[in-house]
Amino acid sequence: MTLDATDPEVLWTPPAGRDTAIAEFARRNGIDPSDYAALHAWSVADLPGFWAAVAEFCGVIWRTEPTAVLGSREMPGAHWFPGGTLNYAEHALTPGPGRADADVAVRTVREDGLERIVTHAELRDLVARARAGLVAAGVGIGDRVVALAPNCLETLVMFLAAASLGAVWSSCSPDFGARAVHDRFAQTEPSVLLAVDGYRYGGKGYDVRPTVAALQQQLPTLRQTVLVSYLDPAATLADTTPWAEFTAATGPLEFEPVPFDHPLWILYSSGTTGLPKGIVHGHGGIVVEHMKALRLHNDLGPGERFFWFTTTGWMMWNLIIGGLLVGSEIVLYDGNPGFPDLGALWAMAERHGITVFGVSAPYLQSCLKAGLRPRDSHDLSSVRALGSTGSPLSPEGFRWVADAVGEHIQICSTSGGTDVCAAFLGSAPTVPVWLGELSAAALGADVHSFDEQGADLHDEVGELVITQPMPSMPVMFWNDPDGARLREAYFEDYPGLWRHGDWVRATPRGSYVVYGRSDSTLNRGGVRMGTADFYAVVEGFDEVADSLVIDTTALGAKEEGALLCFLVLAPGASLEAVEPVLRKALRSELSPRHVPDRFVLVEAIPRTLNGKKCEVPVKKILAGVDPEKAVSRDALANPDALTPFLAMAGVG
Repeated sequence: MTLDATDPEVLWTPPAGRDTAIAEFARRNGIDPSDYAALHAWSVADLPGFWAAVAEFCGVIWRTEPTAVLGSREMPGAHWFPGGTLNYAEHALTPGPGRADADVAVRTVREDGLERIVTHAELRDLVARARAGLVAAGVGIGDRVVALAPNCLETLVMFLAAASLGAVWSSCSPDFGARAVHDRFAQTEPSVLLAVDGYRYGGKGYDVRPTVAALQQQLPTLRQTVLVSYLDPAATLADTTPWAEFTAATGPLEFEPVPFDHPLWILYSSGTTGLPKGIVHGHGGIVVEHMKALRLHNDLGPGERFFWFTTTGWMMWNLIIGGLLVGSEIVLYDGNPGFPDLGALWAMAERHGITVFGVSAPYLQSCLKAGLRPRDSHDLSSVRALGSTGSPLSPEGFRWVADAVGEHIQICSTSGGTDVCAAFLGSAPTVPVWLGELSAAALGADVHSFDEQGADLHDEVGELVITQPMPSMPVMFWNDPDGARLREAYFEDYPGLWRHGDWVRATPRGSYVVYGRSDSTLNRGGVRMGTADFYAVVEGFDEVADSLVIDTTALGAKEEGALLCFLVLAPGASLEAVEPVLRKALRSELSPRHVPDRFVLVEAIPRTLNGKKCEVPVKKILAGVDPEKAVSRDALANPDALTPFLAMAGVG
């Protein structure tokens, strides 16, 4: 890959005179607040010193003081804060700065205009009531409480109630299919299910009671199903307890002290091959990681309003609710971010005075392509930072934010994963934003770009590898007693080191560029190319609605296979008209190696339930792998989209 030797354009610089939490943290630890590189170097050179300082600075509430910070640093198996006990919910609900009774805790917004503002006094009362309901159902430490529910108040309340008891939480978005939900929840053997009768999306109502009824039959460990009448206030379902009845009685709001690595929640891998893996994170690891990320990297605290568009099936839900840990208000949105048009979220940002506004990179790309200029139609002066994640944000996306949203806004492009429920790469309020780059490695994340032999690469594309433990790395996979699946997932390619599965380049500036998944990365003529580059060019054309690029070269093959680009065209567009301009653009903007051997029209690109393109499963299918082993259809949002790929492979 040819790299530009000159520094890219600076789109944002830290405002002079603005103090931040990360600057105060640096000063307290004897480090120049303007020298992020020095702060980061300390954070990975002295893990015990850094994480002890984070816990103290952010106000971790210990019930039992730990005997050390890091008992063992071996990966996997690092033992953080041994002997320490605490509880996530206590950090979210205990009165303090930003959490006084009259302070706003949560703002809920639904696409149909239904909104609610909840104070901390109200939130504590609701959690105490839900906790009493769980106690009455016999729920205690280690029991599982699950939710098939949207990003709404009741979901948050039930999670905090479960966490207060030391129960283990897991959630799925109600747009997941019945089999997909079963494949996740059946593994965990839940005691209580929170469910909604239905949800709204894109102006339409969807009744999910048949899915709930099926789950009741398929989950024999269920003691109780609690129904929130979310779509229809009069909705009922047999053998369920209405939410109002479940929360009718109150009880003490207490917090069970649990060990640092006691399971808090179970998140899931995308499940594109086999059953989704249950990724278990601990109370303590999430508390210290999310406090660090939100307080230091996002500068969130009392008086701030934190929003990120997400569903309950994506780790960003788990992060956004963490705003409560640092005394911020959180804004929970439920619905289609493009309904009734792409201006809906920008209007919400203005209406609620959102401070940190987070979305996905594809959403920003959609706004760009639609020609939106939110700054012209909305007062976005409250927004000081704009987060982007889910996939790499293109340089054009960066430039659009600066031009069309506001040059005063810090662009916080981040990259991490469900696996750690955190970011490895992102931003800091003391670091500039360079066009197309993630500003810095996160504090405490020892990020490297490795070649196949495990050597560090500088300003070259390599594997993203984490060489030291982080507190929020999984404490285990569910139903993986000997840890074999956990080791296979992250630690086999570079023994004892975390290989994440992304291609990344570390720049001389300390910033990073992510090029897409390393296991789907294109390799042409010995040159590794990220799919993100490809999509940025191809999907920059209005005629292209979606695309998928696949290098069919088999691993270890002596000869290259074909480079195929599958296209979903916009209405009225034709392949004959668009193919020549795509070829020209890829050749001139990227390289001749990026020009596909063939363009193929399809009706839809297969995506996971979390919206990610199924690059690896499609590549496996085209390479002749048994489709049943290459992908689980129930893990796909649109399984019928596989049909043309199966036909091309001569199966199905």
